[in-house]
Amino acid sequence: MGVNTLEQLRRRADAFMEAVSREGYLASSGHKGEAEFQAIYREYADILDRDVFDACIERYMTASAGSEERRAARMMLEWQVEAHAGQQLAALDEREVALESATTVTFPDGRVVPYQSASIDIRNTDDRAMRQRMDDARAAVVRSTFAPLRLEHLQREKEYVESLRIADDYNTTFEALSGISLNDLAGACAGFLRDTDAMWDDVRRELLGNAGIPEGEATRADMLAIFRLREYDDAFPSGSMVESIRRNCEEMSVDPSAHGRIIFDLDDRPGKRARAFCSPVRVPAEVYLVMRPHGGQTDYNTLLHELGHVLHFGYAREDYPFEYRWIGDNSVTESYAMLFDHRMMDRGWLLRYTQLGPRRVDAFLRAAAMDELHMLRRYCAKLIYEVQVYGGNVPWSSLPDLFVETLSKATGVQYQDADAFVDLDARYYSTRYLRAWQLQAILNDALRAQFDEDWWRNPATGPWLIRELFAEGQREDAEEIATRVAGGRLSFTPFVRGLEGALGG
Repeated sequence: MGVNTLEQLRRRADAFMEAVSREGYLASSGHKGEAEFQAIYREYADILDRDVFDACIERYMTASAGSEERRAARMMLEWQVEAHAGQQLAALDEREVALESATTVTFPDGRVVPYQSASIDIRNTDDRAMRQRMDDARAAVVRSTFAPLRLEHLQREKEYVESLRIADDYNTTFEALSGISLNDLAGACAGFLRDTDAMWDDVRRELLGNAGIPEGEATRADMLAIFRLREYDDAFPSGSMVESIRRNCEEMSVDPSAHGRIIFDLDDRPGKRARAFCSPVRVPAEVYLVMRPHGGQTDYNTLLHELGHVLHFGYAREDYPFEYRWIGDNSVTESYAMLFDHRMMDRGWLLRYTQLGPRRVDAFLRAAAMDELHMLRRYCAKLIYEVQVYGGNVPWSSLPDLFVETLSKATGVQYQDADAFVDLDARYYSTRYLRAWQLQAILNDALRAQFDEDWWRNPATGPWLIRELFAEGQREDAEEIATRVAGGRLSFTPFVRGLEGALGG
């Protein structure tokens, strides 16, 4: 089949994305043992033809700066680059999905557990010495099985993207296609780390002191267990989780299923990824929320996060072209996810929809703010590290040491060098998370100003969210939404202000 017009490309691209997304959903949710991406790329080879790619470049280069045509053309070109890279790496992706489903970890006590659930077991282990030995066993599997695969993936992706010669190198290509300045964002991250150093030192000492862990000896596994907050599990019963969050949506006048378009896949099954995800198979007609519950407040936080994603895709305008429904700045969908998961840091929301009660809610809020500070410092460090990974100035063999140095300096806890290529967001997805942190703080302030402190149960809020945010898909980028909704610019300032209030800084 030939692709001769933009409309033909959009139709074929829509069908291609549905096929790839459905395959990813089935394999990662445990419905299939293996993903078969290569066959899909062969079926849709026409949309990945070099002539089509060149036409996308020409459309982008000839469109007027600042025009709607230029916006759409940039998105289509970014998608083409990702699709072409995906085609080159499809075999590796298939191997990784298959390995994640089949690989096991043997813990020191003799238990053999699926690799996909090893982190859950580590997080839920109270004995510190055992927990570290378990994480060492996990890291050994990563080092021998997954790290080489991910390293090859990174190397080949970087080489391929640079071979397209859209810009000078991988980093400048990303900037040209995304509109995001890596230097500016990395600089903002370095500033955030400096601005919150004293705050984090105080928080870390308090956390480690309460856990009986000497300063300088804490590990990433320790932090996973500390922020599991198991002492609050009784306040977040799994049996009422879905109903509580459904009630929240209905009080906002939002149907959480988007009139049947959103499917909640919350069942446990072999081969299902431990990490929850949103799978938009047909936008907006068929969107999956996939989650493997493992108990406590973490599940509530995860379900809320993924709810923000699926509501965004499930309520997107059906009449929008392919690129506005599927592509765009993922900082936008991540900000909506964070807007919802940050209800776990809202006193009124917690008292209304959980069983914390007034006696424990303030202590929980402080613990949640500590976790938030730790997580954002970690992500700031990840981006600074990833700029070096993709920049090409550091030998691949030196990156594991750089990973440990960068992450450990930012968090004050020790990381495993085995995770240097696994604990990394491909194609700079970390930039989307970081900008989402910024945007969600702005959106939350705007919602409070318009719909009061308890905007999350105001029946006028839901229709506004659907009309002003979700329906627009990802046509606008995060900066544009910040300007349109709040008249501001993206920065970490509102976020830091909120943290200081929560932690008494």
